[in-house]
Amino acid sequence: MADNPTAVKPTVLFVCVHNAGRSQMAAGYLRALGGDSVEVLSAGSAPRDTINPVAVEAMAEEGIDISDNTPKVLTVDAVRESDVVITMGCGDACPIFPGKRYEDWELDDPAGLGIEAVRPIRDEIRTRIEALVAELLPARGAA
Repeated sequence: MADNPTAVKPTVLFVCVHNAGRSQMAAGYLRALGGDSVEVLSAGSAPRDTINPVAVEAMAEEGIDISDNTPKVLTVDAVRESDVVITMGCGDACPIFPGKRYEDWELDDPAGLGIEAVRPIRDEIRTRIEALVAELLPARGAA
């Protein structure tokens, strides 16, 4: 049952190099679309100091505020805690644990791009997150 408070929430980790654009947008969408039914983590193999302001702007256009997020370094514990690990161009930096679901989403890096170039990346991320929500939370995906 989706409304069972004792049900275990799936944990999804989004990983990109800088944890400042793609992974932050994906995490923002999953928090918005998955609500309290999913645990969302994001990290980077070489995180920046701040979130990409164009990524913040692109998500604000969708009504999702990621401006207070902080890039985080990828840790072995974050991978260990996750049920699903989605990488976005971080190469071999992500540790592999048996029994985890891994996906690699090939997405352009929004770093240094203007809003017109970031919108299609954001929209592709949303499409992928909607499909992920439908898989992980079937009742919510059908709603």
